[in-house]
Amino acid sequence: MNLKYAKLVPVSLKSHPVLNEKWVQDRIAEDPEILGLGDVVLKDRERNQPRAGRLDLLLQQAEGNRRYEVEIQLGKADESHIIRTIEYWDIERKRYPQYEHTAVIVAEEITSRFLNVISLFNGTIPLVAIQMKALQLGDAISLSFTTVLDAVQRGLEGEDEEISEVTDRSYWEKRGSPATVALADSLLKLVQVFDPTLELKYNKFYIGLARQGIADNFVLFRPKKNWVCMELRLDRDPALTDKIEASGLNMMDYQDRWGRYRINLTKADIAKHEGVISELMRAAYREFSGAGSEE
Repeated sequence: MNLKYAKLVPVSLKSHPVLNEKWVQDRIAEDPEILGLGDVVLKDRERNQPRAGRLDLLLQQAEGNRRYEVEIQLGKADESHIIRTIEYWDIERKRYPQYEHTAVIVAEEITSRFLNVISLFNGTIPLVAIQMKALQLGDAISLSFTTVLDAVQRGLEGEDEEISEVTDRSYWEKRGSPATVALADSLLKLVQVFDPTLELKYNKFYIGLARQGIADNFVLFRPKKNWVCMELRLDRDPALTDKIEASGLNMMDYQDRWGRYRINLTKADIAKHEGVISELMRAAYREFSGAGSEE
């Protein structure tokens, strides 16, 4: 096939006579995934903030509990932009604490000096900086978004509760059911095929894995009344997500905060998809287990 080369011409939105911030908002509202934040949907736009103006866009994970407070700046990001973004993030997280919240700054130009400043906040405030470029080809305009600063991942879930929050099997049989705790046993047997030293460890918020009492939670389990939720520590990967969905497994979502895929499993699911489940757990083991590199 003969492919024709065409040069894309950069366009300054800040100085453009027609295109403006509302036009950018419209494009993101039409297809929120263009920002590169994953599978997100538009929750609200120009959202009123008490005594603080309007939040440009509020996005939410399609299948998850994370919300993104998005502020758009044409031209160069400045101090007032970052202050406004953090202020809106803080208002939303206090109003809706049941969600995880991330502040998102979108600007045409994000200088290294500005990145140095906002990276200081990124240890305590989940903050994403996205550089936006407008490109023209003939009479068409396109937008390109590049993440130049991502939110810092905090410590793994349960790291501060391993000692004080240990429970036992009977606790989980009451919280879930004996049958779903038995499903965790079945999943452990699949893990022990490639590491027989691992055992279940019953914690307050989940059933993890341990080797001689030392936690190794590349996979963990949360028994419910009728199923068990398996959480696999794996990097988000569109190809892997497609593979899980195509397998027929009941994937719930991807938890960005903890870096885990969540999959609900019944006894029938484990029997039917044993091979895929084993493959996924082995992949998590290789990537994130303390002993995975020794396999």
